[in-house]
Amino acid sequence: MSSYFDSSLAQQALKDAAVSLMDGGVVAYPTEAVWGLGCDPDNTEALERLLTLKMRDPAKGLILIAASIEQFEPWLAGLDATQRARLQASWPGPVSWLVPDNGRAHPLVRGEHASVALRVSHHPLVQALCQAFGGPLVSSSANRASEAPCLAAEEIRQVFRDQVLIVDGPLGGRTRPSEVRDLLTNDVLRD
Repeated sequence: MSSYFDSSLAQQALKDAAVSLMDGGVVAYPTEAVWGLGCDPDNTEALERLLTLKMRDPAKGLILIAASIEQFEPWLAGLDATQRARLQASWPGPVSWLVPDNGRAHPLVRGEHASVALRVSHHPLVQALCQAFGGPLVSSSANRASEAPCLAAEEIRQVFRDQVLIVDGPLGGRTRPSEVRDLLTNDVLRD
């Protein structure tokens, strides 16, 4: 994938995606296992647009992804050293942690929960997209509610037409979505 990022076309695609995200757009991009839809986690209109596109119940909440644990610092304020070490040991990687919301998460990101789901991705394109945007993004599987997630850019075009900006690239090779764990209990909620 490194040759992909060496191209000026790829660099322009990342810049265009960052501009779209800053303007409240929704972008589609490959993740470790499936294609994702992302937006600015602090932009109410973008969050509403993403939820409408997916036909997703806002009560369910959304996962945030980042390029590094440092990008999540505002969401991690108040955690103790043991909790931070648990996060650090699993990131970057395919583990999403439910972290108690310290008041930083947007209500549409949190949903009806008292926690927010966070993951530092190890997918190079996801990392580059978060770096180009300058922070974490919402990441939700690219599908309508109860439908299978998209696995290719062409599927994104068929399902979402021109409603999202596509940042094309390869999937990360995983066959399953990320594990979900509760930071307070260390319980696995999705294996």
